[in-house]
Amino acid sequence: MSKWLDNAVFYEIYPQSFNDTNSDGIGDIQGIIEKLSYIQELGCNAIWINPCFASPFADAGYDVEDYFNVATRYGTNEDLKELFEKAHEKNIHVILDLVPGHTSINHPWFKESMKADENEYTHRYIWTDSIWEDFKNITSIAGCIRGISERDGSCAVNFFSTQPALNYGFANPEKSWQFATDSKEVIATVEAMKDVMRFWLNMGCDGFRVDMAGSLVKNDVDSKETIKLWQNFRAFLDREFPNAVLISEWGEPDKSLMGGFHMDFLLHFGPSHYLDLFREENPYFSREGKGDISKFVNRYMENYELTDGKGLMCIPSGNHDMGRIKQRLDDEEIKIAFAFLLTMPGAPFIYYGDEIGMNYVENLVSVEGGYGRTGSRSPMQWDDSLNAGFSDAKKEDLYIMQDSREDRPTVKNQQDTENSLYKEVQKLIKIRLENEPLCSNATIEFLCAEAKTYPLVYKRTGKEGSVLIVLNPSNKEAVSKVTIETTSNEVIYSNNGVANIENDTIIAPPCSASIFKLA
Repeated sequence: MSKWLDNAVFYEIYPQSFNDTNSDGIGDIQGIIEKLSYIQELGCNAIWINPCFASPFADAGYDVEDYFNVATRYGTNEDLKELFEKAHEKNIHVILDLVPGHTSINHPWFKESMKADENEYTHRYIWTDSIWEDFKNITSIAGCIRGISERDGSCAVNFFSTQPALNYGFANPEKSWQFATDSKEVIATVEAMKDVMRFWLNMGCDGFRVDMAGSLVKNDVDSKETIKLWQNFRAFLDREFPNAVLISEWGEPDKSLMGGFHMDFLLHFGPSHYLDLFREENPYFSREGKGDISKFVNRYMENYELTDGKGLMCIPSGNHDMGRIKQRLDDEEIKIAFAFLLTMPGAPFIYYGDEIGMNYVENLVSVEGGYGRTGSRSPMQWDDSLNAGFSDAKKEDLYIMQDSREDRPTVKNQQDTENSLYKEVQKLIKIRLENEPLCSNATIEFLCAEAKTYPLVYKRTGKEGSVLIVLNPSNKEAVSKVTIETTSNEVIYSNNGVANIENDTIIAPPCSASIFKLA
């Protein structure tokens, strides 16, 4: 595994909304290059860029039209190559968002597959034999496209109706149009996706975050065929690009790690209880003290055991698919949340703007398939100049309307303010990187995480010792009985007072976070 992942702290960039250098109202690759020093100063040493390939943008780039070319609105392939090079000069790694499960209906492969005459791409997608047959009761298929081609048949889609599903086969083929995972038709799809990976890795990309990684093989209830598929990809990478990183959007780390991924994302849907932390009606990290972290911890530890104690589950502050963390928490509460995010195993992911407490912009008309997610994709707020420093375009030409509140946070006012959220995040990243037991691979043991209780107490143990984390988001002093075998406790971080440890009792001040190095 690439050693840089051991202490990676990722910054997620939604390129449309990050920094616009050509005044068209849309962020671009040169805009990311221009802000590399900002990312470095924050402390992040890795970047995940949401899809930047050519696309009709019905789903904000997750509907790829050409895997081999950067979308013109972002720049050129040469710009992206320059980004890789400039980032590497600053010891920042860059992973791209790979969307292997589906393309746009505009993709040349799909246009060829729609033709009635058999050709190289006839089976590149999943088509039934008849226009009257759909995909009812087939897992990992969201619906179908039909009646738009001369070809007879319905085509499976993965998400929106503009995203036809690529053909990676069926776990148990039952009909003539359902291909086995080792069929020549499926192998052609796999090899085509290897070509995509090969192209960008040769250009300098450090790896991929893989969209919907667990959904490629259809009717694969136990995921065995999907795991085998990713083991195939991993074997290819080990041969040609042994340092290439793969991080999955799967949400089942026991399966994704077996498939060859280095880390897996905790998803905001499904059984993870991620939303219990920051986004439910009574989130655990609210000062109201009405939250419950026990279900999250129980599920986390179930996965932890299934992955042989690797714990390589990435916990994001947010992303382009969910409401911003600021919807439920204020800056002071978010500080405690970041103390959690930046002390857990696996690589933490910071969604652009979360480090300054950007707001979710309410009641926006959907932009490029965003719908309720649109308010989390508004342009970055850099300073108090035109369009908050994001773009010199007219306000009405911006990709998405910006937060119009007079007190909206900006990077400049956060950097100029003592004890700001930005400065707290910066401090916590530094502490993580300077203390090996806080990095990705060190083990975790929860010492206090019972139902509806505060504080949250856990221990991280690495090759260089152990660290104790005590978090009390609630506005009341919290007490916990915990046995800690140590002779002295060096405080390496505190916010709103330091927890007191005495005679196996921890007393945590209200709204506080404490990190101790255990001797």
